[in-house]
Amino acid sequence: MTPTPFANLTPDLILDAIESVGLMPDGRMLALNSYENRVYQVGIDDAPMIVAKFYRPQRWSDDAIGEEHAFVAELAAREIPVVPPLQLRGATLHSHGGLRFALFPRVGGRAPELSDPATLEWMGRFIGRIHAVGALAPYRSRPSLDLANFGEEPRDWLLAHDFIPGDLLPAWRSSVEQALDGVRRCFDRAGDVTQIRLHGDCHAGNVLWSETRDAAGPQFVDFDDSRMGPAVQDLWMLLSGSREEMGRQLGDVLAGYEDFHDFAPRELHLVEALRTLRLIHYSAWIARRWDDPAFPAAFPWFNTQHYWQDRVLELREQIALMDEPPLWSS
Repeated sequence: MTPTPFANLTPDLILDAIESVGLMPDGRMLALNSYENRVYQVGIDDAPMIVAKFYRPQRWSDDAIGEEHAFVAELAAREIPVVPPLQLRGATLHSHGGLRFALFPRVGGRAPELSDPATLEWMGRFIGRIHAVGALAPYRSRPSLDLANFGEEPRDWLLAHDFIPGDLLPAWRSSVEQALDGVRRCFDRAGDVTQIRLHGDCHAGNVLWSETRDAAGPQFVDFDDSRMGPAVQDLWMLLSGSREEMGRQLGDVLAGYEDFHDFAPRELHLVEALRTLRLIHYSAWIARRWDDPAFPAAFPWFNTQHYWQDRVLELREQIALMDEPPLWSS
């Protein structure tokens, strides 16, 4: 990784890249909220606006990006509401000025109302359809969401790069080791869990809710974190509130989900384990990107004494939660 991976991504390069695949930008451009990649809404002459996504160098191989594009296209072919990249000049992945990019149709919508049982059931139906397709074939070039990739490797990277303050290092190291032991116990209790192709980052920010006649309901966007993993990974991030509230929400989601794909209840042992892995991975993700100027600007609270103190407390809370009985739908 270079310290400034997008240093040469100027407005001129963006417009030139789009022209290189046969489209004619009209000069309108708006940067959208994205840190891992760089994403822009761009106006096109005599055509609808598009979204241009420039991939972070060295994060994914061409094959891994190609697998994601193929999966989303497979979903779209089955009329599942996702947003596949445009195929231009026979390809969906392009390169210009040393950066890879893809273009997408622009879609509108608002955040889904996850407090509404009908919305959760509707979301569940489409996630069930996504998983039914995801279970048909595995990824070959994308990693799995597991203890090694999301827990042990991020832990080792943080320790090797001296991000944790010295006076907090013993407490953080002890907490993360206990947390990972808890994750192992959760996976042991869940048993042999099937790994399928997932959205991977299925939170409300990656769902656009439309109420138009032609596209009513959710549209799932940004499959950039798609990978192999247990089905419950795409469900637990839709849940919030007290344990009782999350149980009701889970029941609403599964009421729609199981119309299209079977759900193994033993995967509920993994909810807090997956949350724990996400917390560890998230800290390492920001740390790995700290030389990208966008990250200190977006996360000014990161890498402070207070930040790491909170992470220790957070991990200790997760250690206790992972030893509680699993969440059940109600």
